[in-house]
Amino acid sequence: MDLGLNDKACIVTGASRGIGAATARLLEEEGARVLRVARSGDDFACDVTDPDAGERILAECLDRFGGVDVLVNNAGTSRAAPLEDLTENDWREQWELNVMAPMRLMKAIAPRMAEAGDGRIVNVTSSSGKRPSPRNVAYSVTKAAQLSLSRVFADRWADQGVLVNAVAPGPVATPLWLADGGLADQSAEQAGITRDEALEQAAAKIPLGRMGEEDEIAAVIVFLCSPRASNVTGAAWAVDGGAVQLMF
Repeated sequence: MDLGLNDKACIVTGASRGIGAATARLLEEEGARVLRVARSGDDFACDVTDPDAGERILAECLDRFGGVDVLVNNAGTSRAAPLEDLTENDWREQWELNVMAPMRLMKAIAPRMAEAGDGRIVNVTSSSGKRPSPRNVAYSVTKAAQLSLSRVFADRWADQGVLVNAVAPGPVATPLWLADGGLADQSAEQAGITRDEALEQAAAKIPLGRMGEEDEIAAVIVFLCSPRASNVTGAAWAVDGGAVQLMF
């Protein structure tokens, strides 16, 4: 299926690995031009939590491509930590990364899209924003706030052609989980079990019986970025293998 993304100017944050890298790659395979943003990326290095990140990223996209059609707010991270171990700084860092950073980017970019009468914004949230995870409640709470933020921007800009949606993955087999010292190792250490047992426990909570793959998440994101999703806005699409048993 031709998604109609040829020559579209796209921004993907957190694009150096995992879901962000897969999304950038699939967009490019559809013919889109992609600005890959990451703190240590070799395309455009930027910390999205910087107060001026939204304006800087927009300016770079306009300089390269002359416009902006798509924004994917994907930058994010988590670590396994029980509630009692979370510090105020932990809460603050998650708030800045999951709420303030996408808010600033949307605030800068949505009006520019509206001037052209068309645009797509996809915020990569989490199933734990729908059903809080005890693994890191600061992450869960701020991902819930990101879902609400997505709806606010969807309502504000829909009548000007800017469609804002969220994608909520469950556990995904990316470096966040699988790298040395990642969530699998952290969860195993907390529970006093092996890494393999931690991964088995995570998979057992998912009706499909396995973690998602980054390309599976990216495929849904890219569809929502496309003209094919012209009647979708204000939605939070679960791409979690059925982990959150809610029909919304």
